Amino acid sequence: MVNKNNVSNSERPSKGSLPLMVRHSLSLLASASTIACFGSPSYAQTDSEPTVLEQITVEGQGEAGDGPVEGYIAKSSRTGTKTDTPIEETPQTIFVVPADQVEDQGAQSVAEALRYTPGVFTEYRGSNQLYTQLFMRGFYYTPIFVDGLQFGDSSARQISQMDPWFLERLEVLKGPSSILYGQSNPGGIANLVTKKPTGETGGEAQIEVGSNSRIGASFDLYGTLDEAKDWSYRLVGTGWRTDLQEEFAEQSRFGIAPSLTWQPTEQTSLTLQAFYLNEPDAGYHNFLPLEGTLERTSAGYIPRDFFVSDPDVQKSERQQFYVGYQFEHAFENNVTVRQNARYSYFDLDYDTLISCCILSGTETTIRRNLSRTADGRHQFSIDNQAEAKIDTGPLYHTILGGLDYRYTARDYDDGTAYVVNTIDWTDPDYGLGDVDYPFDDEASTDTYASQLGLYLQDQIEFGNLHLAFGLRYDLAETKIDDNLTDTSSDFDADALTYRAGAIYNFENGIAPFVSYSTSFEPSLESPDSGQDPFDPTTGEQFEIGVKYAPDFANWSATATYFDITQNDIVMGSPWTGFYQVGEIRSRGFEFEARAEIFDNLSIIGSYAYLDSEIIETTEPETVGKMPQRTPNHLASLWSRYEFDRGALNGLSLGGGVRYIGESWADDENTIRVPDVALFDAAISYDFAAKAPELEGLTAQINVQNIADERYIASCANGSDCFYGNGRTITGYLKYKW
Repeated sequence: MVNKNNVSNSERPSKGSLPLMVRHSLSLLASASTIACFGSPSYAQTDSEPTVLEQITVEGQGEAGDGPVEGYIAKSSRTGTKTDTPIEETPQTIFVVPADQVEDQGAQSVAEALRYTPGVFTEYRGSNQLYTQLFMRGFYYTPIFVDGLQFGDSSARQISQMDPWFLERLEVLKGPSSILYGQSNPGGIANLVTKKPTGETGGEAQIEVGSNSRIGASFDLYGTLDEAKDWSYRLVGTGWRTDLQEEFAEQSRFGIAPSLTWQPTEQTSLTLQAFYLNEPDAGYHNFLPLEGTLERTSAGYIPRDFFVSDPDVQKSERQQFYVGYQFEHAFENNVTVRQNARYSYFDLDYDTLISCCILSGTETTIRRNLSRTADGRHQFSIDNQAEAKIDTGPLYHTILGGLDYRYTARDYDDGTAYVVNTIDWTDPDYGLGDVDYPFDDEASTDTYASQLGLYLQDQIEFGNLHLAFGLRYDLAETKIDDNLTDTSSDFDADALTYRAGAIYNFENGIAPFVSYSTSFEPSLESPDSGQDPFDPTTGEQFEIGVKYAPDFANWSATATYFDITQNDIVMGSPWTGFYQVGEIRSRGFEFEARAEIFDNLSIIGSYAYLDSEIIETTEPETVGKMPQRTPNHLASLWSRYEFDRGALNGLSLGGGVRYIGESWADDENTIRVPDVALFDAAISYDFAAKAPELEGLTAQINVQNIADERYIASCANGSDCFYGNGRTITGYLKYKW
């Protein structure tokens, strides 16, 4: 909701032993999150009947759970509960990456923006980032949500993309999250919160140039349309192009996102949103053989810029579009209703020559297959919510009930030609021309999937103790038409998922918490003819940890131990067929600390340890082994310092290190991918420090992988490896007003 000065909030019950006026004054002065406690005389009540809370008016407003964050430390989030809840009062692990951090680190994709987030492996394919494919807590292909609604799907080919320029914050909710979001894997979800009207007037524009012939420009304009500020707008746009690490590979995009908010009263708001992204060159998605990347040959290593495809064949085009709205109305009886809805369309055409293997008897000649993919999806999502705040005496309830629905229609065609000429990586010869290769249609399906979910959540506050209980029932239907065999498969699934958690907030800022949650994922793949439909994949997690957010400083920290089990995993591919097996158990520890020391030093540190194990499978040689492509350790440290006096006034320096631990290249754990440490740096200058008339003008340079470290991001199937990105340098000139 747009921030106007007089914001009505409901009075909250007393939280501790401090006098009422002291607690109230401290809360107003902090203004660090949506008002978390307002002292009230509720403990003196003796009536057993729920009481209607009086409305009070508060000047100003703290951080909204889906709004801008000042600096590096978010105080509140909607992702964990779908209500504006302080992170320190949420009994589940939540990590937030604000726009300021994205800007300072020069992140150019969602994957890059989440690099410094604990337990998130963001770039397992290294420089090949056609898709946003995140791994969390050892589980593949994290679902992506935008403003609380799913954006694409959670398959290996998550074709949707979002540029970080359009985002206000990126939020990671760890562990099973089906209670609020329906089908999702047990590792967690990523929710991308977009920029929307704020009721303020201003703007930002930037130009960028960099290595790999990168060039681009972006803008962000916002303001109001009337004197009463009932109507406000925002228009965000970006356009850029760059060469990729591999020769001949390019990426280019331009996008625009207009939004309009109508807020006739403090209690009612309606935000209309649209988004369009066109990528004439959407990126590169390929791999190289293990021989020559992970393992040295007699001819050395395959160069990082080697292009295994052919410029005459390579095609990578994507378009995305959505329209939607977010409606909210608060009644006088402390009941708020919301409705979020969106229609989305995604379309991807991708042709390439993929690396098959090293030709027998050689070390440098690679066999290639021609692959052509057309993937189009229509998606409609709607989420209806009703939130009630009830004071029952010693207990204060925030009750949320919801009904959501999601429908996706996918048209997918994939074919491969296996008789294509080879290429020698020591002396590549390009230019296949227009050759009519024998082409096999290996997949041509129309998939229709729907999900209807009913959920109920109760957040209970009893002094400093915060409890959260949730229950959800889902009905999922899937129909798959196989256009090659002229057959159809229909299957239904239903699931009951739940979550329970507790967190206790000590006065010194320490808050231990514990939670248990479950998840489910109905399969979108069909088994072989004559077989029963696949059961939904299910998961459960036990989590225990501690958060730290003291009142006397802008610090935050979270340390968590988790134990997750996933059952009935669907494995395979359209080419080999799909099958359902087994159980995977993932245990580990995660830690993140953020601190803004004084006004000019910010620090972010994180560490994650993962112990993932295959428990049951049809392949006995992998039992007890760690799944491939999952590093056992991830760590990072980032710091930024702003000079605010003397000759260096206006200068800011930033630096970071990212550590990616060892992983396995196969499920048998016979081939090890080594660890790597990568260093990043940033420098910026605020021209207003020397010339006040240039207020708002800044210049910034970001360098990623300073040492130009050659490394393998991961390997798969014991044969396919992915180079990580080498050094990149990008310069920005920005103006804010």
